[in-house]
Amino acid sequence: MKKTLFLILSICSFAVAGAQEIKTSNTSGFEVEKTDAEWKKQLTPEQYEVLRNKGTEKPNTGAYVNNFEKGTYVCAACGNLIFNSDAKFKSDCGWPTFDKAVKNSIIFVADDSTGTVRTEAACSRCGSHLGHVFDDGPAKTTGKRFCTNSVAIKFVAEK
Repeated sequence: MKKTLFLILSICSFAVAGAQEIKTSNTSGFEVEKTDAEWKKQLTPEQYEVLRNKGTEKPNTGAYVNNFEKGTYVCAACGNLIFNSDAKFKSDCGWPTFDKAVKNSIIFVADDSTGTVRTEAACSRCGSHLGHVFDDGPAKTTGKRFCTNSVAIKFVAEK
């Protein structure tokens, strides 16, 4: 009953948000697939922990928490375009926050790992964990808050 309710709530909240997909896992069927050894060779230990093991960096320590330069943000694992800088907003949550992702760049994964109903945001190209999305973002735009780990993304400055 509890899992059924969780699934129904997840589907309803993302049907409203226009989500592309809700999955129960993010480990296979992606355009970019690598072995753990390949990911470990490519990523720093902190990136590997966050992107591949669904870890979280400490709040207010990420490089992009206070970055408001013009540009784009791509997945640190595969380079997939995830956010445009105009979607970034100031939040006191301790991580970079965006109110909108680039269309089809993110998949939404049901996450009850902490005993709380949350929705994981993962890269649609490689399945890497980026952070979580919540319904407490700016009401004037999408109402969404993509709470994103800085080590999971890379900023590309506008030229």
